[in-house]
Amino acid sequence: MAYRRYLVKRVLQFLLVIFIGVNITFLIIHMTPIDPVEQTIAAATSFGATSPEAIEMMRASLRELYGTEGTLLDKYVSYWSRVLVGDFGPSLSAFPTPVMDLIARALPWTIGLLTISTIIMWVAGNFMGGLAGYYRNNPLLKATGVIAMALHPIPYYVIAFLLLILFGFVWPILPISGGAGMNVQPGFTPSFIVSVIVHSILPALSLILVGIGSWFMGMRALTSNIVNEDYVIYAEVGGVKPRKRLFSYVMRNALAPQVTGLAMSLGAIFNGAIITEEVFGYPGIGSLLVDAVHAGDYSLVLGITTLSIVAVAFAVLIVDLIYPLIDPRVQVS
Repeated sequence: MAYRRYLVKRVLQFLLVIFIGVNITFLIIHMTPIDPVEQTIAAATSFGATSPEAIEMMRASLRELYGTEGTLLDKYVSYWSRVLVGDFGPSLSAFPTPVMDLIARALPWTIGLLTISTIIMWVAGNFMGGLAGYYRNNPLLKATGVIAMALHPIPYYVIAFLLLILFGFVWPILPISGGAGMNVQPGFTPSFIVSVIVHSILPALSLILVGIGSWFMGMRALTSNIVNEDYVIYAEVGGVKPRKRLFSYVMRNALAPQVTGLAMSLGAIFNGAIITEEVFGYPGIGSLLVDAVHAGDYSLVLGITTLSIVAVAFAVLIVDLIYPLIDPRVQVS
């Protein structure tokens, strides 16, 4: 019963977060001076003269398409009715392609790149951090900690540029642009899969080299504290083997907050690794968002931002719901 009340409470909080986030997005977008309808008309009429009647008909049609008719309240109601059915209208920069089609094309690239990168840096960082916190006098693990701390403050786009110069010009063995080879036919074929993997190595490496440090340092600090807990000392006195103490008593308990961080990182994948995707010309959500901002693509920015809010809030909700089930120290009451 207590968990059911907790579940209802968290779902209501989730809906409230989305409601507030989407409202803020609506207000910010409508405070900008960009009028998507007039911008589309200007782009359409720049190729030649058009009669005033035709322009007026075009204006009326576009205002209906973008939901910009009437007062601010009318726009607000229209906006929510579109959000609820996942319809953000046509893209301005790729008119008349729907926003959701553009997001659907870019999303698999970002999900593939960031999911694999995040999982690799989470597993490697936590494993090495756990070992470093448990075996605090090991020189190899100390050196690993120094390297991780040295890489962590470096902005990931600096690493991206270094990798691009190193493997694109000094030692050109990896592709430096795109999501796959231009001469490879897209599809679930070995040649296309290999091409996608090869093209993702440098973007993924730039994220992993920087991101692994935070997981390493967080896990090392958690493990260093837990290793002095009474139950770990009792286990040592009771003759429990070091390997079992490390993995079953220390690292398992230290992983709970790291799991929360992982879920939030995966939820934030929808935002994309904007600068990395820009540096390597990767066709993901980050590049799409930057292009939309540059083009003043009102609908596309709105669609990406709204779906990003929902994705992050949903990831946090899932973590909150499973946390009391996997960690007995958390009480839902």
